[in-house]
Amino acid sequence: MNELKKMSPGRFIALGFIAVILLGAFVLYLPISHNQDVDVAFMDALFTSTSAVCVTGLIAIDTYDTFNTFGQTVVALLIQVGGLGVTSVGVGVMLLARRKVDFKDRVLVKEALNLDSMRGIVKLIRAILLMTLFFEGIGAILSFLVFSQDYPLPRAIGISLFHSVASFNNAGFDNLGGFKSLLDYKDNVLLNLTTCGLIIFGGLGFVVIKEIIHKKSFKKLSLHAKVVILMSSGLLVVGTILLKFTEDISWLGAIFFSTSARTAGFSTYPIGNFTSAGLFVIMILMYIGASPGSTGGGIKTTTTFTLFKSAYAISTQKHCCAFKRKIPTALQMKAFILAFLAMALICLNTLLISIFEPQFSLMQVLFEVVSAFGTVGLSTGITPDLKPASEFIIILTMYIGRLGPLTIASLWSVKPLSSLRYSEEGITIG
Repeated sequence: MNELKKMSPGRFIALGFIAVILLGAFVLYLPISHNQDVDVAFMDALFTSTSAVCVTGLIAIDTYDTFNTFGQTVVALLIQVGGLGVTSVGVGVMLLARRKVDFKDRVLVKEALNLDSMRGIVKLIRAILLMTLFFEGIGAILSFLVFSQDYPLPRAIGISLFHSVASFNNAGFDNLGGFKSLLDYKDNVLLNLTTCGLIIFGGLGFVVIKEIIHKKSFKKLSLHAKVVILMSSGLLVVGTILLKFTEDISWLGAIFFSTSARTAGFSTYPIGNFTSAGLFVIMILMYIGASPGSTGGGIKTTTTFTLFKSAYAISTQKHCCAFKRKIPTALQMKAFILAFLAMALICLNTLLISIFEPQFSLMQVLFEVVSAFGTVGLSTGITPDLKPASEFIIILTMYIGRLGPLTIASLWSVKPLSSLRYSEEGITIG
């Protein structure tokens, strides 16, 4: 118990995610979660639980064909906990139970949501829970208008609730069966736009949504919120145009994929039929991902913005500024380190899986790894055929992608920085 009290917030959050993943895997492994005459290997249950908690959507077994109503409910709960964050859910339960939120809990929430201070954290958690309930409720109602036309009432309600939770939490799970995602609804404008709306708001970040609601003016927003809105809008537009011109899909399909590829993972067209150019565009979007403090993954929109601004500032010998504000040097360094660690992780895991799975092309394996890191869930169709060793690598990739490479790297920092200083000497660069 004393060790838990002394544990750093980062380690506590990392262990919290592991605990939820293992608990979810155990429940999904039990026969009580399965359809009749369906057996599930523990590795597949662990893969599903990790994908749900890390709000990814990659699946080795189909959710509807494998799990009964109880099992699908467990998957939806794991998605909800993973999207909101273990600490946010824990504090939310404490608030509902009218228990006092102590200093340690506030620190954990601050670390989990990447906040600058602990001021107003309890109010923020309340706002997060209300926003989640609002968006998922609206999404479920709009989705029901579509699914009720094709399914009986109880099944339509279940699909609508599941889809709304998965969409807002940027998890590409579906319970329609047959590994088909939303292929049958590629021309349904209402469902496409509803899903896109849920994904976008879920990917903006709760703090940004709260700012937009209260300040109601772009000029009054913080630098962080402005960058998030600018990057999210820009990536959506650029991604749509590139996908439309690289693939034989409708404009609605291009908008949907440009939105979904950022971290959600739903598909309305078979990814396996995409050209190499289209897959490359999607991989870039998956690598960038959503925004900090959101339900999505990737290196984040703000990191990408900082990388470009910093590179421009260095090459032109100017200060790194945006919206008449200077971006701190420490943040610029953090952005480069994060991008480097993410790329190193993707390259290493792509190499390992390519060794284990020589039957798949490099593009297929790379796409799968980037999708796992970005907690997206899009796949060219190779996930169900992966060997246990490759599944485990994807599991680790999803876990690191959800927590962030910097968070994982910081877990090993146990010794204080040495006071020893060395003399400087330059090396040739470039």
